[in-house]
This record gives sequence, structure tokens and C-alpha cells, in this order.
Amino acid sequence: MSLTDALIALLIAGFILFAIYDEAILPRRNGPTKLRVALRRRHKIDSAIFVVLLLILLWNNIDKHGTQLTTNLLMVLCFMAIWLFWVRSPKLLMKENGLFFGSVWIGYDRIQSMNLSEDGILVMQLEQRRLLIAVKQLDDLERIYNTLVEAR
Repeated sequence: MSLTDALIALLIAGFILFAIYDEAILPRRNGPTKLRVALRRRHKIDSAIFVVLLLILLWNNIDKHGTQLTTNLLMVLCFMAIWLFWVRSPKLLMKENGLFFGSVWIGYDRIQSMNLSEDGILVMQLEQRRLLIAVKQLDDLERIYNTLVEAR
């Protein structure tokens, strides 16, 4: 196994560990989930560029008669990237005492203020940063608000 194959396998393992964490562990952390909201995807162009670069590497490996292991690893990496960036939907998980946004726990006591922008993005001000929550459906904003009022 070459260094390139080892690095690709390590990246695939990282994607698989993230998938397990995001789909199986995260919803069970910090109590039961009270509300699950689908969010809009960001960085579509960046992810498309990444997948196209992987496809170019795959084509180059096939064209230069590279090893079968590298070809298989690149195909699996392409599949994982497509799953991560295009199939999987980012989500906001609201729990009893806080929420998970971008796989990061944020307690409700850290939220200092909330505003709604003109284009339907919920802005939560924390101590040192702002969270920009872009929901897929505008009706979810009311559900988020009701869940926050219930929790406080």
C-alpha cells in the first residue's frame, strides 16, 4: 500500500466515523431530541469542485493504469463525498437544555439575542459569535421559536 492509498483510506475512515457520529451518536447525546429541523446547504460550488477533482484523479488513475486498490479507494471516496455534500442534509437538533448546530453543542443559556433577517435566516447572538441558521422551510422558524420558549 502506497502513501497515497494510506491517505485516501484514512480520509475514507474519517468520513465513515463522521457519518456514524452524525447519524447515530449525535441524536442521542444530551437527552432526547425535541425538534429536528432540516437546514439549507451551503458551499455547493466548493463541494462540486471537490467531487470533480476526485473524478479527475479517478480518471487519471484509470488512464495511467494505476493500481486497482487506488481506483477502488478513489471510487469509495467519491461516493462518500457525494453522500456528505449532496445526499445528507444538514440539521439543527434541539434538545431540552441546548441545541446541536453544525455538530457543536450550544446551551440555551449562551444565547443572548435572536433576530430574523429579511431573507428568512435566524441569527442567534452568542457571547463571541453569531449563528446563522438558514432553514429549508420557513414554517420551521416558528417551531424553533416555540421550542426555545418552552425550554426557557
